[in-house]
Amino acid sequence: METDTKSDGLFTVGRIASVLRYDLPASLVVFLVALPLSLGIAVASGAPLAAGLIAGVVGGVVAGLLGGSVVQVSGPAAGLSLVVADLVVRYGWRATCMITLLAGVLQLLLGVCRVARSALAVSPAVVHGMLAGVGVVIALAQLHVVLGGNPQRSAIENLIELPQQIIHNHTHAVFVGLLTITVLIAWTRLPARVRAFPAPLAALLAASVTAWVLGWEVTRIDLSASLDSWATPVWPTGDWHGIIAAVLILALLAGVESLLCSVAVDKLHEGRRSDLDRELIGQGVANVMTGALGGLPVAGVIVRSTTNVRAGARSRWSAILHGVWILLFAVGLGWMIALIPMEALAALLVFIGVQMVNMGHLRNLRGHSEVPVYVVTMAGVVLLGLAEGVLVGLGLAALFALRRLTRVTVRATAEPDGRWHVVIGGSLTFLGVPTLTSELRAIPAGASVDLDLNIDFMDNAAFEAIHDWRHEHERGGGSVDIDEIHDEWYAMAASGARMFPAKTPPLAPDRWWLPWSHRRSGRRSTRHPLVATRHVPRGGSPAVPDLLAGAREFHLRTAPLVRPLLHGMARGQEPSHLFITCADSRIVPNLITASGPGDLFTLRNVGNLVPRLGSVPADDSVAATIEYATDALNVRTITVCGHSGCGAMTALLSGGEKAADLPALGRWLRHGNHTLARFIESESTGDDEGPLDRLCRVNVIQQLENLRTYPQVDRLFRAGHLELVGMYFDIGTARVHLLEHPPIASHPL
Repeated sequence: METDTKSDGLFTVGRIASVLRYDLPASLVVFLVALPLSLGIAVASGAPLAAGLIAGVVGGVVAGLLGGSVVQVSGPAAGLSLVVADLVVRYGWRATCMITLLAGVLQLLLGVCRVARSALAVSPAVVHGMLAGVGVVIALAQLHVVLGGNPQRSAIENLIELPQQIIHNHTHAVFVGLLTITVLIAWTRLPARVRAFPAPLAALLAASVTAWVLGWEVTRIDLSASLDSWATPVWPTGDWHGIIAAVLILALLAGVESLLCSVAVDKLHEGRRSDLDRELIGQGVANVMTGALGGLPVAGVIVRSTTNVRAGARSRWSAILHGVWILLFAVGLGWMIALIPMEALAALLVFIGVQMVNMGHLRNLRGHSEVPVYVVTMAGVVLLGLAEGVLVGLGLAALFALRRLTRVTVRATAEPDGRWHVVIGGSLTFLGVPTLTSELRAIPAGASVDLDLNIDFMDNAAFEAIHDWRHEHERGGGSVDIDEIHDEWYAMAASGARMFPAKTPPLAPDRWWLPWSHRRSGRRSTRHPLVATRHVPRGGSPAVPDLLAGAREFHLRTAPLVRPLLHGMARGQEPSHLFITCADSRIVPNLITASGPGDLFTLRNVGNLVPRLGSVPADDSVAATIEYATDALNVRTITVCGHSGCGAMTALLSGGEKAADLPALGRWLRHGNHTLARFIESESTGDDEGPLDRLCRVNVIQQLENLRTYPQVDRLFRAGHLELVGMYFDIGTARVHLLEHPPIASHPL
């Protein structure tokens, strides 16, 4: 996907071609979606219709040009309509424009101070709940207009009066509104080619044409009246505390909605990620301009932005051009707006309001136990008001966060051998001490206890509770073996050290990359999820217990962290590298390349050998790996990595003597004869420490040449689609070197 660079203002032939091919068509699609929405939101906000068009133009051109998101589209947002409607009632439209301007100044200052990221600290459950509540209020209010009546003062009154509206109103206006909603609902079930035309515009066209052909009496939109009433903003009069609060609420709501929209849109495309501080600055400038021109407040709008991405937009020019089309339409074809029935716009708002109650958000929040925050915020907005509902939601979210921070889990289980295994998780504070002490005191006196502390914080009260219980239990003849899974809160508190663990202690005993023999040996019992076995302490039977303990450690520490990543990879692998290295236990490919799951398609064998095609004895294992990597996985790089002190190379230098008792190994090492011949013919570069070290390096170069004997490798290499890389790992110095060919020189990375 082509994206903007820092040279946004530079017009090159490639940039112009991309704009014409991708952004121009996308801008037309977004324009067709934005036009009816801008008019509808103006109606819902109690503002002049022209205010919606002004906001659409400014949001597209100004926010699109100055914002930090490549494909986000800004304009009047339904989520702000309740705030604007309340401000219009309190202070009048012209004063509301001044409040919008001041909110833009505040957004601009916040963006300059680079605090955009902190705005994302607002719980998404509160934001989504607020939008859902706004959607319910809009839908209830505009449904009265669809049914031929007038909206009431509150959502409760609208709900109470709704049955009477349904029973007593059956005019042409009602049919126009119902026809609009029917088209909007049915449009989603039509073929994809038809759905390429925006549903809101199709619904308004159907309603307008039907009303005009059948001569129905409907309420027409008068755009000229709103244009004639345009005036410059004025300072609001009244309680200055309320005015300041209005500026803050409008700035924060519009800013948070824009930033969350930017983050959400980033997940829909593969281009440059959003600069959130720049986005906030762009939104601030746009709100200053729309307020000065008499328009609605603007914010990033997810519906338009999603439409923009799906329409194939590649740069910010799509958003800018969509604003230009709105301006040209308002100037040249504004008379067509008078053909749209007001009831059709109200029906469009009802449909938008219902869609704002997004069940997908509920499903996502359910996994994080935040559904109550969503529901309470939505109910608060509907029953109490926007600001009150948001405050209630924020308060509940804070309580939930405090509860999570202070939640502690204690699981104590008795093993068949009489030992007890206790796992304590969460944040250990004084609030969890009663639960903690109750569970610990239930352990029989004299029992041997393995205590796992899987915690992220421990205050002094919790430490004293565990410490006192430990001493009491050990005085009673029992034993307590404490193992801290993460940071060593207990150990440092017991030693009198500060209660803030160091980030990376040197050779910390719980680093994942350390050999088993270098790690903490305090744990005596292993409880693997699949295998129930007794862990043998260091010095006992080594291999299997260490593997099981490692698997248990993976399940406990690492699996929760990598599970989301691996879940996305469960369908298949897409590695970019084939990594061929030695089977030597000291070589850990992911460690020396800092790679993760899915990066390396790895082949390991004795001596990192690549048998030449057609060699004897034949080896289909290596050939199959190369074939699958190049033909099926389309890797872009094949790396052969040798290392110092290689046992296979030692056997080659000995002329086979060291492999005399290992016939299979002797047959395998025949594939190294070309390496040995190359070594004899080559001369020392002076960089190696001895014959073995030089042979190890020569071997890497020879295996790269052996790779070229495979036709698919040679073809891709000659075409420039495949890179062959030689690496050498010096174990003693822990340095990785790139090898050039020829000569056999190395360059440390």
